[in-house]
Amino acid sequence: MGGWRDMSAEALEDQYSPSRWSPRLDRDTIIDAHLAVTAAGTERARASAQTSLHVPYGKGDGEKLDIYFPTDHSGTFPVLVYIHGGYWQCLSPQLAPTAPGPHSLSASLFPSKDESGFAAPPLVSQGVAVVAVGYDTAPRGHMDTMVLQVRRSLAFLVEQYPEIRGIYLCGHSAGAHLAAMVLFTDWTEFHVVPDIKVPLPSGAVLVSGVYDLEPILHTYVNDALNMSREVAQRNSPMRHVAPAVPAACEVLVVVAQHDSPEFRRQSQEYSQALRAAGWSVSLLDLASVDHFDVIEKLSENSYILTQVILNMISRA
Repeated sequence: MGGWRDMSAEALEDQYSPSRWSPRLDRDTIIDAHLAVTAAGTERARASAQTSLHVPYGKGDGEKLDIYFPTDHSGTFPVLVYIHGGYWQCLSPQLAPTAPGPHSLSASLFPSKDESGFAAPPLVSQGVAVVAVGYDTAPRGHMDTMVLQVRRSLAFLVEQYPEIRGIYLCGHSAGAHLAAMVLFTDWTEFHVVPDIKVPLPSGAVLVSGVYDLEPILHTYVNDALNMSREVAQRNSPMRHVAPAVPAACEVLVVVAQHDSPEFRRQSQEYSQALRAAGWSVSLLDLASVDHFDVIEKLSENSYILTQVILNMISRA
């Protein structure tokens, strides 16, 4: 059959270990460095923007939003909703293996919404609000629950903030998977249609994502997720590509030069599947970045992806 099914267990573990592929830092330090960069960027954003932090969109512990308002939000404004990565899970030092192997997860906390405001400054200065979404990661959260929570967070925003004139998704890694699942949502179940005047979302930027979860079943990543094959298939965007409707949003699939071959394959095949179904989709292959700084650099005004996102929003 070929592809990932023919890989050895060790090779598959390598392919789905993003820290293995960065030329900048070794696998033992890059996740810690990534968290330090995004946390520092979020602190700067909170110090410089008007914010509403830990806004509940549901009753669950993880169901909170951080909102960074644009510099001038006296009228209507677009919103970029950022969905963090971290392989859908949180691993505290207490849960870390006592003798880490070459493919084990970092003992650090994985990203959360509390380190996800770093992209706000270049956007709020241009009139775009930024919302960082929290969701219940594993082992507390189940994959079905995470997908539902992200969908519900968008419905909450539409209902609670009538001044929003367009919602744009940006997801990184596992967050890109969750954003892709949002593209195929029946919004009538959330009672927000036909009240909205624009498609939901208005655009999507999927950065270094995983769109077929089945390979994940055979790696260390599933130790905490505990997904069955049925759950993985039900929550694989690649298996739910529907023909584009006239109001379907623009989708940008982004992949880093130093993502693993499997991550790059998934991005390429998912963008091809969307295009074949009639979606307006572009594949942006960014040079000289890895799985981590491909998203970290959104804190920079001059970064190409920052400018692409602003251009997407300005064309609406």
